[in-house]
Amino acid sequence: MVCQAHIAKCRLQGPHRPLHIYHQPGDFIIGGIVSHGGFLSTSATFMEEPPPVLPEELVVVPKVYQHILALAFAVKEINGCSHILPNITLGFHIYDSYTNARKTYLATLILLSKLEKCVPNYVCDTENNLTGVIGGLDSEISFYVATILDIYKIPQETDIPKSTGGIMDFSLTTCVWLVYGSAPVMNDKTPGLSFYQLTAQESLQYEGIISLLLHFKWTWIGVTAMDNTNGERFVHTVLQLFSKNGICFAFIERIPIFSFLSEIKDMLQQGAKIHDKIMSSKANVVVANGDFYSMAIFKWLPYLSEHDMTNDVKSKVWITTAEIEFTSFVYQRNWDSGLFNGAIAFEIHSRDPSGFHQYVEHRNPSNTDGDGFIRDFWQQAFDCVFPDITADQVEGNICTGEEKLENLPGSFFEMSMTGHSYSIHSAVYAMAHALHAMSTSRPRHIGMAYGGRVKNQNQLFWQLHHILRRISFNNTEGDVVSFNKNGEIASSLDIINWIIFSNQSLRRVRVGKMDPGAPSDQAFTIDIEVITWHSWFNQARPLSACTESCQPGFSKKVKEGKPFCCYDCILCPEGKISNQEDMNDCTKCSDENYPSKERNICIPKSISFLSYEEPLGISLAIVALSFAFITTLVLGTFLKNHKTPIVKANNQNITYTLLVTLLLCFLCALLFIGQPKKMTCLLQQAAFGIIFSVAVSCVLAKTVTVVLAFMATKPGSRMRMWVGKRLTNSIVISCSLIQAGICTLWLAISPPFPDVDKHSMPEEIILECNVGTVIMFYCVLSYMGLLAIISFTVAFLARKLPDIFNEAKFITFSMLVFCSVWLSFVPSYLSTKGKYTVAVEIFSILASSAGLLGCIFSPKCYIILLRPELNNREQIISINKMKN
Repeated sequence: MVCQAHIAKCRLQGPHRPLHIYHQPGDFIIGGIVSHGGFLSTSATFMEEPPPVLPEELVVVPKVYQHILALAFAVKEINGCSHILPNITLGFHIYDSYTNARKTYLATLILLSKLEKCVPNYVCDTENNLTGVIGGLDSEISFYVATILDIYKIPQETDIPKSTGGIMDFSLTTCVWLVYGSAPVMNDKTPGLSFYQLTAQESLQYEGIISLLLHFKWTWIGVTAMDNTNGERFVHTVLQLFSKNGICFAFIERIPIFSFLSEIKDMLQQGAKIHDKIMSSKANVVVANGDFYSMAIFKWLPYLSEHDMTNDVKSKVWITTAEIEFTSFVYQRNWDSGLFNGAIAFEIHSRDPSGFHQYVEHRNPSNTDGDGFIRDFWQQAFDCVFPDITADQVEGNICTGEEKLENLPGSFFEMSMTGHSYSIHSAVYAMAHALHAMSTSRPRHIGMAYGGRVKNQNQLFWQLHHILRRISFNNTEGDVVSFNKNGEIASSLDIINWIIFSNQSLRRVRVGKMDPGAPSDQAFTIDIEVITWHSWFNQARPLSACTESCQPGFSKKVKEGKPFCCYDCILCPEGKISNQEDMNDCTKCSDENYPSKERNICIPKSISFLSYEEPLGISLAIVALSFAFITTLVLGTFLKNHKTPIVKANNQNITYTLLVTLLLCFLCALLFIGQPKKMTCLLQQAAFGIIFSVAVSCVLAKTVTVVLAFMATKPGSRMRMWVGKRLTNSIVISCSLIQAGICTLWLAISPPFPDVDKHSMPEEIILECNVGTVIMFYCVLSYMGLLAIISFTVAFLARKLPDIFNEAKFITFSMLVFCSVWLSFVPSYLSTKGKYTVAVEIFSILASSAGLLGCIFSPKCYIILLRPELNNREQIISINKMKN
């Protein structure tokens, strides 16, 4: 009577479709919860517009039937294997959840009660208890199962053998629960329930999607998720993870789910807006998250639009998560799935177990006993009905039972085992291996499984939990099956390219893998050569970026008010480069390098100095030597004609000193050519300053001599006492010593030294002589300029003195040239860089020296060499008389 009362309480009120039961008795029982039905369907035929969805009957998702076959096939294999659970039969029950809370609760209660009866909180002595539950294809159904399983737990303390190391938790579930779909989303109010998840870790899936997006440089993407708790959790997670990796979102859309007929119109209107937003977006990549059946909902999108999309064949690259399977509702039999051709799917790693294809191939409604699902599946999948002997006539096509499963479209059924089915297959083997390990280590527990006391039975299940947490084995296909500390299977993810043909058949091409056991740099692998893209992309690799990539030589500048993936490309500033695409900032080249013209690479700078090997250097050297040779010739001419009046005039010794000094000036220019050395740097400016000061001092002495000589010729003049070598020598020596003192002080305080200038010239490293202190350098120039100005002034005043040998006017021209050269030297010196600075100084030395040589000595050489008749005393006296 007690049992009958409990049964009555468990029954659902009102008419409902009976639960499917696929039953096989055994020593150990495994329960299964599948989402085989629960969606609304219609009897209308789809033509050009999607049909209205009417609640005429519940419809199955045909593809889920393979999950049932995977469980049954695994149990069949185990029962036929002598190495696992010998002499023990593994049994199972499968119940349909109908994706309905009430019926899921009922199915779970029946699993925990007597076979095919709902007797909560009561276990008869002769009844077999449930060993494990495999189920929960989506997170919502898993949550319903979790709610019931969590209630039925027995708090007790059980000692663990010493080898296991400690005491287990007090709260232990009455059976083992393995989830092969989305894990249930728990909240703070939900008690903690231990379960084992057969799908890959979510973190691995997120990491794989990010790696895929970054590999193809898809930084501007859209996201679609189902409008439920699981979808909201996915969106919240990817928003943070993707943004940290430089990925932006063009849109985030939540696909509505309807529960009542009155919601369908609103759902279609909302879906039309979502479709138009997806298709009009610049983002060519859409990351889709959902549950097992979500793809069937996504198939509505091509038929929902607020605009005329007749000629629009645009598509996107769809990236689907592992929970999504290529499925269809039965009324979508003839719907075109071409929108998803070329999709890249992350799928649970799977293989095709040996013999599974033949096992599936021989499934037939006429020769399958105990399968409560196959007739409904057959009718829905093949769009036919089985004759009912109680009905007068049958509407629709008659099911013959000879239809071939391989002829069904890929969205209805696949002959190869899918990832979810492979997870179920692994889950059954995990249970079997755990039971085998328990039975071999504790033989006495076997007897307890057939009606022992409840306390001992709970000890049995505790042992099963303990073993399952640590189990590791190779399945029939050689894949390792084991769980981590969180109860998640240590499995990899396959990256699959969906190729959908016009007849809606599906071919899966494995193009990559996400392997958590591989080194970090090898965890993600992909072969882009075998990927088939949607025809809209013309087999070119799709691009998905808010802004075209900034090429090397440019950097990104984020647009104000836009996501960070939307930016402008600006040219790198001078001195900086970017050698990769989409760099946030340009980098500065080292001092030894300079940016290329395109500013994408750093080029080693060339070593630069004024050398004898280059045209400029050799030209200046030749000019200097040429003038030095001419000066030598002039000096020789004067020495040869030293007794002539024109040579004796204006202090012969000063003339010789000036010529020697000019010779040294020309040769001094050679110190500035060649690689700077310590000694040449010390001599350059000091020699230049002192030698030129001597030259200008000689010119000054000659000018003063001319003036004094003219004044001494006047009767009664006292200037005769000043005329002579003593005065001229004093002028030359005193003026030269002042410059020598300045140069000595310069060398003592901060002497010039060899230096490397890496900054003045962008493409050259300049080897130069650093002047040490610029102030002393300009002091030398200023003093030399002061002497030149004094000489010019005196010469200018004496230029009209009546003397045939008067040099004043020639000295005036020479000083004018000299001052002009050195006045133009200063701005030229400051405006040039590198070896050209040295060239400017050499040119100034040569030009000013040549000016002195030409203006002062060319007239005398003309008379000596070409007009010797004028070079005599009588001729000079007669000329003077004529002038007077």
